Amino acid sequence: MNNGEVKNIEQKLLSDNYYILNRVKFDYLMKSGKWVTQMREVYDRGDGAGILLYNKQKQTVILTRQFRMPTFMNDNKDGFLVEITAGMLDKDNPKDCIIRETEEEVGYRIKDVKKVYEAYTSPGVLTEKMHFFVAEYTDDMKVSEGGGLASEHEDIDVLEWPFKKALNMLEKGQIYDMRTIVLLQYAQIHKLLD
Repeated sequence: MNNGEVKNIEQKLLSDNYYILNRVKFDYLMKSGKWVTQMREVYDRGDGAGILLYNKQKQTVILTRQFRMPTFMNDNKDGFLVEITAGMLDKDNPKDCIIRETEEEVGYRIKDVKKVYEAYTSPGVLTEKMHFFVAEYTDDMKVSEGGGLASEHEDIDVLEWPFKKALNMLEKGQIYDMRTIVLLQYAQIHKLLD
């Protein structure tokens, strides 16, 4: 884990209560040629996958709504966010993860997904890389009401919205989840519902 510009990496575990939080101290070679010691807190919660489900015939998308405490603590008045379906990779690959999460969260059993991006979500503090997917859905793929897993205390509302409504909310600044913004814009740019 040395790229020639980083050396003497030391990690100190601060928490492993739910995910892993380390304080990382390292020497970094500046462009000026001077070595400086830096310290960061790095949160390792694993990688994730997210998906935008869309139906061309009905001109709809499937989104979710759920409570997010960190947003409530940072100016989101009710703490609820409209989001894409998403989840953390367990020991599976991103494709298998998002197929599993889609059935758990929104009740659709899908098979064909298209990966469109992968990106670091907050590279200054998180190790997480998000894998972004899109997939078409039809009514006959609905196998349950969704809502998430009770064992994980998930309480997810499933939203089937006209794509135009989702875009309108996006334009009005009423969708605050970065992953959702990325995939709604992807669908718009690539004309998935045309």
